[in-house]
Formats: sequence, C-alpha cells, structure tokens
Amino acid sequence: MKSAQLKHCERQAQLVLRLDEKMAGLSDQELRNKTAEFKSRLQNGESLDQLLPEAFAVVREACWRVRAEKPYPVQVIGAGIIHGGDLAEMETGSGKTLTSTMPVYLNALEGKGVHVVTVNEYLARRDAVSMGQVFGYLGLSVGLNQAQMPPELKRQAYACDITYSTNSELGFDYLRDNMARKKEDKVMRGLHYAVIDEADSVLIDEARTPLIISGAPQDISEQCMQAHKAVLKLNSYDYSIDRESQAVRLNESGITKIEEIFRIENLYSKANSILVHRINQALRANYVLKRDKDYLIRNNEIMIIDGFTGRVLAGRQYSEGLHQAIEAKEGVEIKGESKTSATITYQNFFRLYDKLSGMSGTAKTEEKEFLDIYNMRVIPVPPNKPIVRKDLDDYVYTTESAKYQAVAAQIEKLYLKGQPVLVGTASVEHNERISELLKQRGIPHEVLNAKNHQREAEIIAKAGLPFAVTIATNMAGRGTDIRINKEAASLGGLYVIGTEHHESRRIDNQLRGRSGRQGDPGVSRFYVSFEDEIIRRFSSEKFLEAAKKFPNDTLVESSMVTRSIKSAQKKVEEQNYETRKNLIKYDDVLRKQRTQVYAIRDRILNEDNIRSMTKNVFCSTLEKILERANGQKQLKEFEEEFNVRLLKGKDELISQVAHRAWTDYQLETVSAEPYIFMIERDLYLRLLDKKWQDHIDAMSKLRKGISLRSYAQNDPLQQYVTEAYAAFEAMKQEVDIEFTRGLCNIQIG
Repeated sequence: MKSAQLKHCERQAQLVLRLDEKMAGLSDQELRNKTAEFKSRLQNGESLDQLLPEAFAVVREACWRVRAEKPYPVQVIGAGIIHGGDLAEMETGSGKTLTSTMPVYLNALEGKGVHVVTVNEYLARRDAVSMGQVFGYLGLSVGLNQAQMPPELKRQAYACDITYSTNSELGFDYLRDNMARKKEDKVMRGLHYAVIDEADSVLIDEARTPLIISGAPQDISEQCMQAHKAVLKLNSYDYSIDRESQAVRLNESGITKIEEIFRIENLYSKANSILVHRINQALRANYVLKRDKDYLIRNNEIMIIDGFTGRVLAGRQYSEGLHQAIEAKEGVEIKGESKTSATITYQNFFRLYDKLSGMSGTAKTEEKEFLDIYNMRVIPVPPNKPIVRKDLDDYVYTTESAKYQAVAAQIEKLYLKGQPVLVGTASVEHNERISELLKQRGIPHEVLNAKNHQREAEIIAKAGLPFAVTIATNMAGRGTDIRINKEAASLGGLYVIGTEHHESRRIDNQLRGRSGRQGDPGVSRFYVSFEDEIIRRFSSEKFLEAAKKFPNDTLVESSMVTRSIKSAQKKVEEQNYETRKNLIKYDDVLRKQRTQVYAIRDRILNEDNIRSMTKNVFCSTLEKILERANGQKQLKEFEEEFNVRLLKGKDELISQVAHRAWTDYQLETVSAEPYIFMIERDLYLRLLDKKWQDHIDAMSKLRKGISLRSYAQNDPLQQYVTEAYAAFEAMKQEVDIEFTRGLCNIQIG
C-alpha cells in the first residue's frame, strides 16, 4: 500500500512531467534565466514548494542538454521525497546521484548553501564534477570540500551555492570552527540543508563512533606494553568473551594471575583503575579484534577497517587507548594517547541542520531509527524497470572449508561459461583466502579490499564484463554501478556470491543489489557454514548442538538454518540500535552543554567589543566570592588573590566593592585601549577552551565507569546527567573566577 507521502510525490511528478515540452522549447539562455527568475519569486514571497514543478522541470531539461540524461519519472518522485526532508529508498543502479540534482538545485535557490554528503572523497570529487556541470550551466556555483585543504579554499567551497563533501570532513570542520580564536578563521557559513548519499552508511553504520579532535598526545607506551605482556600469560580459561557483544573480561583465575604479575593485592581498588583499563584494552586487542578484519597494518601504522564497507577509515583511531593496545600487540610504534579537545556524534551533528534528507538503496530495515533519531521517513520508490534478478536460496555447509571449496568450484564453473562474477566477503582475510583457491585453479581475478581501495573505480568498471571475476569486501561499488554489456546479459548477467551473511540485513541486500540494475538480468546466492561468525555468535545453544549432528563437509538444505540467520541478524540490528540510542542519550547531555559553550564563543567572536560582558562577569564573580567569604582570613585571601582593597572599618556593600574594583580596572587599562579588548577576548576564549576540554575528558572518564552504578541500584544515565550538570556549572564558574583573577592582576607596562 502506498504511503500518503509517496502519493503526494507522484502527483508532484506529474506536474513536472507536463512541463517537459515547454522547457524543451526554451533556448539555452532562457533556460539559464530561470534561476534568476526563481530567486526573484522567492524574494517576493513564493515558497520552494510552489516553485518545485518548474524548478524540477528546468533541471531535467538541463540534465538532458549537459549530460544527455533526463531523469525518469521515478527519479522525479524520489527527488520530491528528498526535498520533503525524508529518505528515498531507491534500488541500486536507479540513478540516485542524478535524482539528487533536482532537490539540491531547488533548495540552493535560497542562497543559504546546500551540502551534498558522500561516504568518501572519490565520490565527492566525481559528483562535484559530473553534477556540477548541470548546476554550473544553470548559474549556480559548486564547491568541493576535502581533507587537508587550506582554510581559505575550504571557505571558498562553503561559500558556494552547493558544496560536496564527506560526512567526516563536515563534522571535523564544524568542530574546528568552534575552536577558532578569530571569526575570520571559521570556514563554514551555517548548516542549512544537507542531502546525504548512502544515508544508511553515514547515519547508521558510521554513527556508532563519535567524531573526535584530539589534543597533545601523552606517552603511554610502557603501560601498554606491560598490559600486553601480562595478558599474553593468560590461558583461555582466565578470561571470558561474550559471544554476542564480543565483550571480554577476566575470570577469577585471570584476576589472580594479573595481581601476581603486578604484585598488587586488589586489582579493582581505586588506585589500580588505570591498570584495569589498560588490561581490558589489551584483552580486547589480543583476543577480540583481528588483523585484516578489524584493522590492517600499512606503512608500520594501524589502520582501522570499516566493518560495513571494508574501506580504510583514514585518519581515524580507536579511542581510549585501544589503538595503542593494538600497536603493542602488533609490535609497531606505540603512538601517544591523545586527550579529546572536541567531540560530537554524527547523530547530533546532522540534527543541527535546518533540513536533512537522504537517499539509499537499503534503508527500510532501519526505518524506526531514521524516524526516531532524525525525524526522517523511509519511503521506497518503485524501480524504473522491474527487477528480474534471481535471489536464490542459501547453500549451507557444515564447515567453513567445505563452503570455500564449493564457492571456488562455482566460480570456476561460471568463469568457464564466461558469466561475470562478484564475490562478496566480510574481511580482507577471507578475501585473500578465496583468491588463493582461485590461483590454485588458474582462474584470473581481481581482488578489491582495504589494501588496494585506490583501484576501486578501475576494478568496478570492468566487473560486469564477460569472464570478469571480482573478489571484494563490502566496499564493492558502493556509490558506483557495475554495468554489464550485451554479451554478459546473454550469459545471465552479473552473478553475485555472498560468502557469509553480514550481521546487518542491509549489507546483504547491498551486495545482492550490485546485480540486476535497471532491469538487467542477474543472480545472487549466499554460501554459509555452521562455522560462520554470525552463526557462532548469535545462534542459540540448541541450534549449535543440532548443527553438530550433520555429517562433516556436506551441503545442508535446512530452513532451520535460514531462520536462525535471520533471527540472528534481527538480534544484532536491535542490539546495534540500542548501542546507538544509548550513545545519543549520553551525548545529548553534552550536546546541551556544547550548545551553550559554542553560543558563548560565537558571541565573543562576533562582537567587536566584549567590554559589557567582561564587566558583567567581573562584577558578578567578585560579588559571589565575597558572599561566600567568611571571616578575616578569607577576606585577606580575597584581597591578595584578586588585588582588591577592602575599606577597613567602614561598612561597604558587596556590590560597591565589585564596582569600585571594576572602576580601578578601567582606569588601569584605559591607556591600553583598544588592545585591552583583544586581551580580554583572548583570555576568556583560552580559559573557556581549556576548561571545556578538561570537562569533555572528565565526562569521558565518568561515562566509562558509570555503568557500575547499576550494581548499587542506581540509574547510570540519571547519575551521569546529575554529575555532568554539576561538573558543567562548576566549569563555568571556574572560567569566570580565573578570568576575573587574571584581569584583577593584569600588568600594563
């Protein structure tokens, strides 16, 4: 049954299509002039919704003239959904990038800037060039924002009508802007409207870890090596790994061994809290995280592999000393642990936009999360041509070895026939395992994973040709199409083989969706085994016991296995959603505080003269301190600390003392104007930034240990809220006190 929103967008699309002939009759100049006309009509009170039919029709015609492509009716429907602030779910190969040109153009007419968000810089560059031709033809400016660009070029990119960027670079620029000491150093001009390509990848998969800007690193190499060497002395019965969550903890025997190694009586005493943390991270690094699955080593550095895309997360590190624990494990240089200077979750960053929308080929399974977190509905758009791909039932094997032999045999069979094959794996390790089996059989093939991702576009461009065999991690073609020619189509199209089910159904669907674009023929089948990680981790004990009864190395036809996998995937999806929801609950506390701090910073940066704020802070701070002062000793300390004279033997109101001190300060600094105003601004910002960074670090430490409060029958989140509020109020007070103390003791030469 169609949703009301889909029906509305279908009606809109009909209005757009009726203008086809009219727009085709315009000259190039007349079509370009429509942009200025639309802007004028907006200024005269028309809304974007009123302009939509004409604006979309203009873009369709521009796409045809510039790119010889005219968006299909279903793409116009998708464009309406995106403009409405929702998520359009469109099949792989349905032309989401071309679809986005219509809502991007329409919203850019407001002149407030539109951000088009992609998952990697290759796609950002590609789309800025290809779609930028259309926008440029219509008189709009297009910018490309990339990592490592100098601030001036970033500022120019953000000043454009439309800016292409990755999600991470947008978030980092936002954080950096809110660390700037001068308003001229900022590069962004606001967060008005964002269209997110592969929205499920950006807003769901990558949203499990926050963006972090780190300060000066601290050397913890010795601590990490000690912890690493200690956990290597443990036996498998000294620690436990939870199958589902992959959390690892010491058992009683393990605790005893660690206490003996470090010659301590109680590992869990407060004095050993840092040691406990290092041991826990060493356990996770050594017994949970796997090389070439979770990370790889490149140029003697640990590089994180995105578990959903298989791509390297450039510039990202595991936090809280886990990265250093892996470095100790792998014997590479242990870099310093950095203190967090600024942080924000993707959820809270993208919720800062006035309007947010997106598109994806696979989002419906996460519909509740999109609605709850981002207030975006997921609206499926019908395909332009019916999908004729055959999604075959799983082949299930008792052992992993038998599974991979069967995969290799099937690839050989398809290769000899000439049918192109795409093999999807969950890790670099499995990628290379299949590659070895194919080498043994003499089958030429390409390997695509985090180790050679720079060749992605080149490999994918050939993956749909006859006799092509491509083995890839989940990154394969995300954001790009695998196109087949007539010969490949006559052979049955692209044959997709999944070598194991991912913990998310979306990732499975993305792999299937590499085949069968725009009505092309194609086939998909998953090969699984009882030894696959998702079955081992998430299936019931009853199922695992039943699986042992099957003969070794045999093909199993069992609906029980299929049901178990689907059940496991749903369980993991729910678990991951709860993890992300929990992350947001805690980050929402920081979000409110971050909003306050950034608002104070903006006020200070944007005012030419902050003297009125300085006076208010100065006087109110002195009054509060005097109110708390008790007895001659504290009054004496007050005089010395703040360089303020109290009139002895004479009653003087607290407010009078504060205002007299302010008058003295003004007289002392009048000769230094206007430089004193710059000093005041710089001092306050320096103190605010320093205290805010200390506060973030303290909240991170509090967050790590807060779950233990549940043992005392306390709600950890409520405890966190209470303590975070008190700490934030204390932080603001410390800033004001140190600022006032600094001004009272200022020396004018």
